[in-house]
Amino acid sequence: MLDAVVVGAGPNGLTAAVELARRGFSVALFEAKGTVGGGARTEELTLPGFRHDPCSAAHPLAVSSPAFRGLPLERYGLEWLHPELPMAHPFTDGTAAVLSRSVGETAASFGPRDAGAYRRLVTPFLHRWDTLVRDFMSLPLTALPRDPVTLARFGLVGLPPSTWLARRFHDERARTLFAGLVAHVMAPLSGFATSAIGLVFALAAHTRGWPVARGGSQAISDALAGYLRELGGAVHTDYDVKRLDDLPPARAYVFDTSPTALARIAGFGDHYARYRYGPGVFKIDYALDGPVPWTAPEARRAGTVQIGADSAEIGAALRAASREKRAPDAPFLITVQPSVVDPTRAPDGKHVFWAYGHVPHGWDGDLTDAIERQLERFAPGFRDRVLARATAGPPELAARNANYIGGDIATGAVSGLQTLLRPKLSLFPYHTPHPAVFICSQATPPGPGVHGMPGHNAAKAVWRRLRQT
Repeated sequence: MLDAVVVGAGPNGLTAAVELARRGFSVALFEAKGTVGGGARTEELTLPGFRHDPCSAAHPLAVSSPAFRGLPLERYGLEWLHPELPMAHPFTDGTAAVLSRSVGETAASFGPRDAGAYRRLVTPFLHRWDTLVRDFMSLPLTALPRDPVTLARFGLVGLPPSTWLARRFHDERARTLFAGLVAHVMAPLSGFATSAIGLVFALAAHTRGWPVARGGSQAISDALAGYLRELGGAVHTDYDVKRLDDLPPARAYVFDTSPTALARIAGFGDHYARYRYGPGVFKIDYALDGPVPWTAPEARRAGTVQIGADSAEIGAALRAASREKRAPDAPFLITVQPSVVDPTRAPDGKHVFWAYGHVPHGWDGDLTDAIERQLERFAPGFRDRVLARATAGPPELAARNANYIGGDIATGAVSGLQTLLRPKLSLFPYHTPHPAVFICSQATPPGPGVHGMPGHNAAKAVWRRLRQT
């Protein structure tokens, strides 16, 4: 009998399996797709030689993750590449605010009236980032805070809505960039703890950067799988699990799946019936004949570029997708251009690029024209660079990854108390109604992103049970 079976080979399932195997437990991992990866994959979606990331491409949380930093992933091929600027946010006048590794450069891009306010916001946390991110991404029941004072100070700043934090700034440049940071998790700007979301992304840029993985996000998943195999763990792909009886006998079962799928497979009925899924996204992967012709020079040097004319436009786009249940006329876009720093991603002189905008849950329309109209506002002539495009709305995203129900790439709404308390109100979020069954997906704390911390935290709960039995 195995000690643990893990279902789902996304970053969290892989991390949970590695953490258990590192501690001497026998582990087997089962994945429905033909390769491991989940939200960290790389595929030729458009033309031969153009390597795209179907989901996550830039990785501020991965490079800062306490789980990943504790693993020797570089031995298994993972190499981080840092663009000159982690992120840029261009404006219609041809200028841009930036999120730089340098706090000074970032503050200067906001203008003199807000430079000091930004420095005062981030400086107290910069030199405590490694400890803070570990405390922020762990539960008190899985690890006691190493710096409770800094964590409490961060909570005072981060728990209010981002609209409150934006009042620190006088001008629109800083407010707009910060609104875009919050929108990375598709949360309305007035939501609970949205200040923390924006602040985490900003601090990550200043301390560890927003890198891409050389060769694509698949390198993260392949490194985790390679380490797992070296530890003696088994990886089975093309293995679709419909019920618990499909799996070999084990002392514990760990699911990197949505709560909905777990309830169906394990027979938990309506245990997660109140769990809410959020808006979806419409994503386009592009093969380009050259770099994106951004008007703002800063955007040409950035790995990630946010697109939204001002904070009001960003807020309106989020409200349209989440509350008004319609596609926004001017969608807020997150775009990533990995080939500005990674030449392995496209043929010589060519580029890969992706963009996505928020749409209602389960929306089945086509946002291509709206997305490209937005891009043309900030990069005139963009359409002339397009060699091929691959589009994916909520139905296609859900077909690619069963965890993305309704196109929700966060595997659950990041709003209200569910921002922090997911998938249920519980002190033991990784536990389920069955004592031998656990959940470790991004539907559990600390939530969405490629960082492995739900898997890391869940593994602690699993090995504590295994040592008791």
